[in-house]
Amino acid sequence: MRLDGQVAIVTGGAQGIGRAIAAGLAAEGARVVVADLKGAEAAAACYPGGVGLTVDVASEADTARMAEETVARCGRIDVLVNNAGLYATLKMRPFEEIPVDEWRRVMDVNVLSMFLTARAVVPRMREAGGGSIVNISSGTPFRGVPMLLHYVTSKGAIVALTRALAKELGSGGVRVNCVAPGFTMSDGVQQNPEVVEALQAVSVAARTIKRDQLPDDVVGAVVYLACAESSFVTGQTIVIDGGQHFH
Repeated sequence: MRLDGQVAIVTGGAQGIGRAIAAGLAAEGARVVVADLKGAEAAAACYPGGVGLTVDVASEADTARMAEETVARCGRIDVLVNNAGLYATLKMRPFEEIPVDEWRRVMDVNVLSMFLTARAVVPRMREAGGGSIVNISSGTPFRGVPMLLHYVTSKGAIVALTRALAKELGSGGVRVNCVAPGFTMSDGVQQNPEVVEALQAVSVAARTIKRDQLPDDVVGAVVYLACAESSFVTGQTIVIDGGQHFH
């Protein structure tokens, strides 16, 4: 298998897209560390040698502990998938009605977290001669989706973060790439009827491939970016949305 002997951290890996990614990495032989606020240990128990860590990705102390415990228990860190983020629970509303505290929380969880997790794991990757970071963004910045300005802005920032960090880390053998899914029918999304009503049908109608997007649709690209087949790929964003947007 392509990731035998590798250790992969998946933030937000206990549910939704993160859980599908964790399962996909494990199927390719990776030892998976699930980092999540809830359900991390139960989710990790599904994988051989899986490790579950309760982590607030917006916390500097928690992300540092995440890296330390991963090395202590698994010996190394080869892959980081920055998947954790706020979306499904957000209320769609005009930008002037977004509470400032909610804006800040979205930026903390969706963007600051990626800075913190990268800062925590990159020294371990450099020591080992390299590694792969895969950031999960969204197709929304390329389409300018309205009524979710804080979310769309945060996901655009992830694309910029990916490119700049790739430039900075390439000489140390650490690759940084990004995957941008379209509107995905994850468990969390399906629990928000307002978002489903507003975006499901219009998303399917705009796609070249006319069906719902599911969490499993994202897995293949993440596995590719994590493994040796993509060893000369860095700073890139792969949009996975069934042809809704050609990037």
